[in-house]
Amino acid sequence: MTDRAPAESRLPSLNALAAPYVALLIARADQLRVGVETLDNGTTLVDAGLAYRGGLEAGRQVAEICLAGLGTVTLVPNADGGHWPLALQVHTEDPVLACLGSQYAGWSLAHGEGKETFRALGSGPARALARKEPLFAELGYRDRAERTCLVLEVDGRPPAELAERIAADCGVAPEALTLIITPTRSLAGVVQVCARVLEVALHKVHELGFPLQDVVDGAGSAPVPPPAPDFVEAMGRTNDAILFAGRVQLYVDGEDAAARTLAQRLPSSTSRDYGRPFAEIFKAYDYDFFKIDPMLFSPAQVTVTALRSGNSFHAGAVAPGLLASAFGGGA
Repeated sequence: MTDRAPAESRLPSLNALAAPYVALLIARADQLRVGVETLDNGTTLVDAGLAYRGGLEAGRQVAEICLAGLGTVTLVPNADGGHWPLALQVHTEDPVLACLGSQYAGWSLAHGEGKETFRALGSGPARALARKEPLFAELGYRDRAERTCLVLEVDGRPPAELAERIAADCGVAPEALTLIITPTRSLAGVVQVCARVLEVALHKVHELGFPLQDVVDGAGSAPVPPPAPDFVEAMGRTNDAILFAGRVQLYVDGEDAAARTLAQRLPSSTSRDYGRPFAEIFKAYDYDFFKIDPMLFSPAQVTVTALRSGNSFHAGAVAPGLLASAFGGGA
């Protein structure tokens, strides 16, 4: 960030903002069909789709936790209709801090060796305490809190040793840490991943070198795909919901030329890998994310509004045919 970014002392605590949302999720565990238990080291584990069924509302609440209370996630009718009538809408008044400072799954975690290694990507406000990613130096943000929460998109229970390391990296006691599990194959997992439609756009904005301090506001939407029992297919569907039907509008400061260029470069269709279901692409690259063109990860359709002039620039398009293919057949 440049010197136009707000001073660190004036920025909100992401963890303090998220805390009431975490408490509400735990308080409503029975209604939301999620499990809550305390690990031997005192860490709270919330199961939103592994041993417990979870559901759409659990996923919606987890998505708002990922945004650290700086955004809203709403289930709405899908504007494109068709066979997929349900969509979600995301808005945050602070898209850079909410999406990149908290929601982005940027914390790579691992415990164990060989085939028994437990691997996960962590998202949520705990990232802003641990600051393991160079991104936080760019954001100029450091959080301080006594309690924290991390969301893990995994199909297994995290080892207690990993929970202890996460707590230590965050500078909190193990009993002050809450871990939330949302497997991609679950309804909650599907919702919380698709709720990243705006975050995906912000991540690509960053990759394209557009000044983050010029992003003032933003909103996005994406259809809710049916979950799939196979992990790769489930992951593919959540990605395809964004790549083929995600819509984002960004409000930016700066000149029209910069806004126009951003709009032109932002959609997923600008990638060399665009045009096939994500699961198919993933398999073609031997299940190696790093071989996939990073420019693929972005919404299908974007509008960038330049606040100085009031002009808006549009690019990309929703691809219903590709979406139907990606979401699976059936009668």
